[in-house]
Amino acid sequence: MRKAIFIDRDGTIIKEPADEQIDSLEKLEFVPGVISALRSLVGKGYDLVMVSNQDGLGTESFPEETFHPAHDKMLTTLAGEGVEFDEQLIDCSFPEDNLPTRKPGVGMLKGYMTGDYDLANSFVIGDRLTDMQLAVNLGAQGILLGKADGDMPDGAVLATDDWHEIARFILSHGRSVRIERATSETSISVEVDLDGYGKSAIDTGLKFFDHMLWQIPHHSGISMTVECRGDLEVDEHHTMEDVAIALGDALREALGDKRGIGRYGFVLPMDESRAMVLMDLGGRIDFQWNVEFTREYVGDTPTEMFKHFFQSLCCAMRCNLHISAKGENNHHLIEGVFKAFARALRMAVSRNPFSYELPSSKGIL
Repeated sequence: MRKAIFIDRDGTIIKEPADEQIDSLEKLEFVPGVISALRSLVGKGYDLVMVSNQDGLGTESFPEETFHPAHDKMLTTLAGEGVEFDEQLIDCSFPEDNLPTRKPGVGMLKGYMTGDYDLANSFVIGDRLTDMQLAVNLGAQGILLGKADGDMPDGAVLATDDWHEIARFILSHGRSVRIERATSETSISVEVDLDGYGKSAIDTGLKFFDHMLWQIPHHSGISMTVECRGDLEVDEHHTMEDVAIALGDALREALGDKRGIGRYGFVLPMDESRAMVLMDLGGRIDFQWNVEFTREYVGDTPTEMFKHFFQSLCCAMRCNLHISAKGENNHHLIEGVFKAFARALRMAVSRNPFSYELPSSKGIL
């Protein structure tokens, strides 16, 4: 489904003067950061729609000939940076007219409410509470340009006066997932944010396994929480296997349609050890493992379970994952593997800021 970003004009794209009418070129001034931020959103899967109330436009109090020079100059400047609106919706009524076309009414936006748009994952950006109410009325998410006074306004998911933060928030939207997995053997909660905006916390009941899992958020740039309560009184198998499945499911779902990702990725030394992890997030499953341990346990974690962990993770992620490592110290050996996996993941999930294409000649991943 298509998505849209509905953007207010005055006070959001261009600064609003005290008299609330931008009726001359001298009054035209862009909000800091808006041009580069909007440019970063172009081609990222969203229609850009301007939605603006212009009180009395076309009447004696606000003739159209005084409106268009500044408006057209704004559009020309944005177009020169690659930013063009798919549609401009301007309501010319006065507040006392109480027309359904005036924000926060949705009268001008009926064409976006037919079921063809994913409004729940679309955004309204504006500097007024009426813009946030428009988001509520549309069933979209509101972003308030400005600091919230007290609690976050209804409809708003973000309040900031930084346009670049707005762009980062939108571009990272949909790349965070929470997975709950419960069986008769384990109860697991996993949350990942591929863009690293959340906090990380890990507790599986296996201290060395936790230490290894911490390498993933630390070296991949993602944020990750893992909480597992498993039947460790039986053995470690169910805990490590089910964590791998839940984590793999979360990573796969967080990737979404995979547009703009690096897809591939890492070789690194770990003291005397060397680890290589080859990854392809292309959707096909192939797993290879070439790591030999000389100890049955490292800490409280059986070394034989690491192969099974990564194999289960590979299947849940639906990726190609080839792992090989050599070394003398078993701690360094497996830590090198986890670090190399994290670095490969970092390369593979990273988004190209200049492209939103699928990294595949097939057109699908």
